[in-house]
Amino acid sequence: MIPETGNYALVLALLLALVQGVLPLFGAQRGNERWMALAQPAARGQFLLLTLAFGCLLLSFWNHDFSVRYVAQNSNSLLPWQYRLTASWGGHEGSLLLWCWMLAAWTCAVTLFSRQLPQDTRARLIGVLGLLAAGFLLFLLLASNPFARLLPAALEGRDLNPLLQDAGMIIHPPLLYMGYVGFAVTFAFAIAALLGGRLDAAWARWSRPWTLLAWSFLSLGILMGSYWAYYELGWGGWWFWDAVENASFMPWLAGTALLHSLAVTEKRGSFKSWTVLLAILTFSLSLLGTFLVRSGVLTSVHAFATDPRRGAFILAFLALVIGASLFLYAWRAPKVGGGGRFALLSRESLLLMNNVILLAACGTVLLGTLYPLFLDALGLGKISVGPPYFETVFVPLMAPMLLLLAAAPFAQWKRAALPDLLRRLRWPAALAAGIGLGAGLAMAASPLVLLGLALAAWIIVGSGWQAWQRMRHAAPGTSLLRRIAREPRSYWGMVLAHAGMGVFVIGVTLVKGYEEARDVSLAPGGSATVGGYQFTLSGVREVGGPNYEAVRASFEVQRDGRRIATLYPERRNYPVQQTIMTEAAIEHGLTRDLYLSLGEETADGRWLVRIQLKPFVLWIWAGGVLLAAGGLLAASDRRYRLARRNTVAAPVPASSSSPALMPGAALRQEAP
Repeated sequence: MIPETGNYALVLALLLALVQGVLPLFGAQRGNERWMALAQPAARGQFLLLTLAFGCLLLSFWNHDFSVRYVAQNSNSLLPWQYRLTASWGGHEGSLLLWCWMLAAWTCAVTLFSRQLPQDTRARLIGVLGLLAAGFLLFLLLASNPFARLLPAALEGRDLNPLLQDAGMIIHPPLLYMGYVGFAVTFAFAIAALLGGRLDAAWARWSRPWTLLAWSFLSLGILMGSYWAYYELGWGGWWFWDAVENASFMPWLAGTALLHSLAVTEKRGSFKSWTVLLAILTFSLSLLGTFLVRSGVLTSVHAFATDPRRGAFILAFLALVIGASLFLYAWRAPKVGGGGRFALLSRESLLLMNNVILLAACGTVLLGTLYPLFLDALGLGKISVGPPYFETVFVPLMAPMLLLLAAAPFAQWKRAALPDLLRRLRWPAALAAGIGLGAGLAMAASPLVLLGLALAAWIIVGSGWQAWQRMRHAAPGTSLLRRIAREPRSYWGMVLAHAGMGVFVIGVTLVKGYEEARDVSLAPGGSATVGGYQFTLSGVREVGGPNYEAVRASFEVQRDGRRIATLYPERRNYPVQQTIMTEAAIEHGLTRDLYLSLGEETADGRWLVRIQLKPFVLWIWAGGVLLAAGGLLAASDRRYRLARRNTVAAPVPASSSSPALMPGAALRQEAP
């Protein structure tokens, strides 16, 4: 009865989601406190029911219940226990249940940490999340039920896709969904603000920590997916511009623009309508990613569904959510007003330029992802849009964005004087140019590598210089540690995230500029040299795993006669799935990775091997970790905890006599 219990829990969760989504919204509209009070218990009850349902699915996998269709399609009695549990979200139905459970978890968190919001705002916020949950639960029950029975029961399962039998898949999907679903909270804040007519600085302050959390989780999810593709797929790349990769990257770009826009709305009262539109766009792109992955229009290791009914349902839901939210925006946004005015040269204008560039970059990714699908749907032929398009169109847009990244915190709010801004920037710009030029000349770098290093140095030096100037002007006479502790965490989160972007740019620049690869054919005892490293094939032997058979090669790596490492690449055969997999062997280092992939055995007893040298590739993921850590640090700022106790917050107007325009004061203000 475990699957039936899970199914009943889903039905009850749908009923509670409808109560949560309908009655509190009507109650807020009519001022009915009893109806508004239903929002929190309904949301918490829905979370408990979905937790029960997800637990039932985990038990079905643990017990090898092959009478459940989803279990039979994604598990096997020989599958290791950790992959049996993670197989619960390794396919379409289970991943959608995970999505619904996380949406309920985020909503439950909102009920716990939004108690000081006005009752009508809280009711609208939780009500919008309830309507979203009802839509996904309806889809789950009607078209993607993970508890559907298979009668008669299968004697054995088909096994989990071998590509997903990896520790990275234990972490990657939950992190990615936490980001996807987290943006639903920001979306709900925006819709609640439009419904209630409260588009002010308080709204921005309430929604900003939730946006930071969602953005950080999405960053970590993308980061983990990139690293998984690097070591698991055997090709040695960290990003392929796959359509499903793009599906998570587009909401990240829009979410990054949203974070900066929220900062301006919170601090200056500007960008109100623009910020709401970005919140709608970011969540819409999250839903679009759901459609692409689950509709069957894409063929990818990441894609799940191939049933056209599912694609039609998601497309209709996507159209309903986006259409209704844009209609509400068009109706209510003109009444909001533009907010605080600012000059052509100001911190607001630089952040607005940052937003425009990020959205333009998002548009190029969206076009490259959807255009081939539109052509195919219209019967106009099949085309492939790959890395050459994205690198030609996307990368040039990033250069001005990176320039603005470090320059914006130096500008004053409302109005900045160009001579003063140039004076503030002259030393960090000179230092960054010197570092970039010196490093480039030392490496005999190409112009593109030189530009990348200079931009990375500009970001890191600019962020550090601005922080140092801020410390120098903060509370003279106190110790450095006390000055650091007095600054808000949101500021240090910004500094850390910007520095992480600089580290990321260094990694990308040096990998693209100096990576080496060589395909060789080696017999035992043979060797090949790449980048000064000598790789010698010591031997090949057969090994066995819990649900696979493999051949494992042993390579001795030396440089200048000194042993560096022993690497063991494998070539695995999964008999149930009848799939051959390459398990790369990697020697990680701070400044380089040595990467080996084992291919097929030739007729003369030699083995095809791909040897790669990847300089500074770990810096890519280190930069991503710093980015996400900066977001999490900013979200922990005590001001947001205080904001839950202060329901009214207004932007501080700047005047000609305000501290914002005093010499050096811009460096003491918090930058987004």
